[in-house]
Amino acid sequence: MENLYDLIILGAGPAGLSAGLYGARGMMKTLVIEKNMLVGGQISTTSEIENYPGGMISESGTELTMRMKDPAINFGCEFKTDTIVDIDLDSKIKVLTNELGIEYKAKSIILATGATPRSTGAPGEKEYTGRGVSYCATCDAFFIKNLEVFVIGGGDTAVEEAIFLTKFAKKVNVVHIRDQLRAAKSIQEKAFKNKKINFKWNTVVDEMKGDPIKGLESIVLKNKITGKVIEYNGGNEPIGIFVLVGNIPNTELFKNKLLVNSGGFLIADEKTLNVKLSSTGNNLEGVYVAGDCREKLLYQVITATADGAIAAIASEKYVEKVYN
Repeated sequence: MENLYDLIILGAGPAGLSAGLYGARGMMKTLVIEKNMLVGGQISTTSEIENYPGGMISESGTELTMRMKDPAINFGCEFKTDTIVDIDLDSKIKVLTNELGIEYKAKSIILATGATPRSTGAPGEKEYTGRGVSYCATCDAFFIKNLEVFVIGGGDTAVEEAIFLTKFAKKVNVVHIRDQLRAAKSIQEKAFKNKKINFKWNTVVDEMKGDPIKGLESIVLKNKITGKVIEYNGGNEPIGIFVLVGNIPNTELFKNKLLVNSGGFLIADEKTLNVKLSSTGNNLEGVYVAGDCREKLLYQVITATADGAIAAIASEKYVEKVYN
């Protein structure tokens, strides 16, 4: 059968690259499909990765994921740049269709489509992402040591990360669009007691400013009630901005067919990472999920690569059982 693979992986972030390595190493005919020219997913926008074991000093997210790709290729994993617009998971052989109607067929599939950070939409945010603007406090906290930072958001993640950032920053400003936090009361209490945290209520980001060479330099905030606009900078020091208003999982293509949580993240069997049917809640054999598009406790490069390995090994066992 033309274009039939043992395993097709949709997405070439850390989860997809890890799955590609383990799939090919397991002697499966393996294909990774990525819509972008470069691999890496979210971490391709990170200027420096310091919390991945074995990473090189001052290595960017793009550089790290390019190194991840090499061993997968060495074991025979194929890579294609393509946009999948339809996916049939109902049949024994799974079918993925691109914009031109070309089909890719697979005995098993791993969904590793990742997630996209929600943006404030403020001018300058895109330009300074990875250059002072971050979406991951755990990843980039070390780079704001002894600096003033601004955390955008008021939910559990934003407030928890604001507390975490006080270990590094000299001052943390929590910028929230409302006059009350949405975070759990227990988390709020910890934040209110922390002397390093300052709250800016009823406030939105109006603009993020900087220098094309130096990077982010200031943030402009606007009070929704008074209309007052204030620009904050670090004087002779840079500032840091952490946009923590949630992530949007890239699950639109299949979220109506598969079980997702209220945020749209795929719910998986924690042992095998099988996805579940939305109609019955039962595992869908031969279809797995890995990385940031699934519901889980911790969203990090290292947990994404672990997901990829688990899903690929589960896929290998499934293909061997059903087809051999």
